[in-house]
Amino acid sequence: MREKGFAIMRRSKMEIHVDVLKALACHGRSRLTHVMYKSGVNCGVLKQCLDLLIQHNLVEEHTQHKRGKKPSVVYAITERGLTALRNAMEINNALQIIEEPNISSISISSKSQSPAKQGFH
Repeated sequence: MREKGFAIMRRSKMEIHVDVLKALACHGRSRLTHVMYKSGVNCGVLKQCLDLLIQHNLVEEHTQHKRGKKPSVVYAITERGLTALRNAMEINNALQIIEEPNISSISISSKSQSPAKQGFH
C-alpha cells in the first residue's frame, strides 16, 4: 500500500501489544478511549488486544465507582506486564543495534568477495 510516494507499513500484533503496554506504563490507569488514543489503535483491535493481555496477566481491568456517576472501567499494567515490556524493548533495541552493522559489513565485504567466499549458502 502506498500513499504519496511513501510506503505505509502496518504494525505487527506484537508491536500493537507493546504500544498498548507502553501507553499504560507511561500514563498509569486509563480508560479504554485514553489507551486507544495513546497507543494509536482502533477500538475493536484494542479490545481484542486488552483481552489477550488480561488473559496473560499483563494488564488488569478495574471498575471505578464514583459517587453519583456511572462506574467506569480502567486498565492498568501489572508487574508482569512491566517485565514483558522491558524485555520487548530490550530485544527491539538489541535487534536494531545488530542489524545496522551487519548491513554495512555485508555491502562492504560483498564488493571484495563473492557470496560463496563469505560463507553464504
